[in-house]
Amino acid sequence: MEDLIPAPRRAAWMPPPGCYVLDQETLIEAQPGTEGTARWLRSTVGAATGLPLAPGDCSDNRIVLSIDPQLADEGYRLVGDGYAIRLEGGSAAGVFWGAQTLRQLLGPAAYRKAPLTPGLEWDLPAVVVEDEPRFPWRGLMLDVARHFMPKDGVLRYLDLLAAHKLNVLHLHLTDDQGWRIEIERHARLTEVGAWRARTKYGHRASPLWDEKPHGGYYTQDDIREIVAYAAERHITVVPEIDIPGHSQAAIAAYPELGNTDVIDTTSLTVLDTWGISRNVLAPTDNTLRFYEGVLEEVLDLFPSTFVHIGGDECPKDQWKASPAAQARIKELGLADEDELQSWFVRHFDRWLTDRGRRLIGWDEILQGGLAPGAAVSSWRGYGGGIAAAAAGHDVVMCPEQHVYLDHRQAVGDDEPMPIGHVRTLEDVFRFEPVPPSLSPEAAAHVLGTQANVWTEVMQDPSRVDYQVFPRLAAFAEVAWSALPAPAERDFADFERRMAVHYARLDALGVDYRPPGGPLPRQRRPGVIGRPIEGPPPNV
Repeated sequence: MEDLIPAPRRAAWMPPPGCYVLDQETLIEAQPGTEGTARWLRSTVGAATGLPLAPGDCSDNRIVLSIDPQLADEGYRLVGDGYAIRLEGGSAAGVFWGAQTLRQLLGPAAYRKAPLTPGLEWDLPAVVVEDEPRFPWRGLMLDVARHFMPKDGVLRYLDLLAAHKLNVLHLHLTDDQGWRIEIERHARLTEVGAWRARTKYGHRASPLWDEKPHGGYYTQDDIREIVAYAAERHITVVPEIDIPGHSQAAIAAYPELGNTDVIDTTSLTVLDTWGISRNVLAPTDNTLRFYEGVLEEVLDLFPSTFVHIGGDECPKDQWKASPAAQARIKELGLADEDELQSWFVRHFDRWLTDRGRRLIGWDEILQGGLAPGAAVSSWRGYGGGIAAAAAGHDVVMCPEQHVYLDHRQAVGDDEPMPIGHVRTLEDVFRFEPVPPSLSPEAAAHVLGTQANVWTEVMQDPSRVDYQVFPRLAAFAEVAWSALPAPAERDFADFERRMAVHYARLDALGVDYRPPGGPLPRQRRPGVIGRPIEGPPPNV
């Protein structure tokens, strides 16, 4: 009970301290609205324990799942009192998060795919746990554009998010280096845009190249499967379709989308190195109609209220040199190219609003004026989120200085392809999503927080695991638990709990960074990164 991650609001032993035994006779009674959690328990915990966990209500030896609307929406109460185990949630989601706690209480072996000792009885501590999350948005952004992650890898990450009570997967589906979602009316987006001839190995300053072609994409049925799999785990998948920058892969597939009066867009290919491409979308009606068509198919696939349109890192050089773009600025009565970018964002904000959805974008969408209904992913620091929240806009706090998990985890040459400032497990544990400068009214606009994983230097799932874990466990506690101020948090206790959590990650097959540093096979000697010395700025 003392090893739970994230830490619950309240956990105590039932008197007298003891255990409830789960065995071959233990049943699951799933009351209305909890059937999905019952299925998950049978398929996941049942597989690990070898227990059938059959449906039924005719015995005291049972797990009772129910919904109590008096609890917080995602809150739960787990009581193991020596008779029936009772798991109540404020909603189906709350019951599911309570089931994650039940699994942790059974020990690390409950995270395996099959029982280590068939026929074993399993002890569940006789405890009461009462819990609810701090934030409704507890997310991970996974960049599948720079390095494609096949569908099974995404499903695996959904399981890892669920195990940590995280409920948003933000999928970065398009960028200069690849387009990863099938759009039926624009087939060349994946026929051409999903593939690059080679890939820079390491930071863009590295002289090394991987000469093997790279690519891949999700069919629409793949997306439907991912979304359904996530929904069973009460996770929302938020798609990101980047506009108007980070669009070279789309322009390579459809050259008319680019600024054809400035460069020969027919010569462009999918970008094979890292950094920010200066090839951005042309501000034409044709571009708007094209992306409306893309988003029509995206909305059919993703039920998420929010749709992410990027809006970040859009160089204005081509617009400044383009007679067509300058004519558009004049026609619309705009002041400059920043307002032209805002025009792009506002157009799709209205378009999505008309269809019952909400636009969210990186904090550059503040430039030139924030679209009225837009929400902000505050990545360049706290500043964008503070400004947006103070103006009454919803915010997801994901400042790169704190929760960019592609940033290195320690100093020294052993860290593979080291990028950015050092962000240790303790640094992430002490991250605070709500700046103290926000008024209570503005703070209410902080929907939650998100850790971001950009995969330029993560060529395979093992590299992704190494960068994400164990820091995602600390982030999950920040997003879920009611923690004190950063300086007052008990990191020694978190490290103690992590000793058990590493065993859970081992059982799940997660290739995390060990506490003592990378294993020899996890190092990448001689491959250039871009480490930044000193503490990150607090902006």
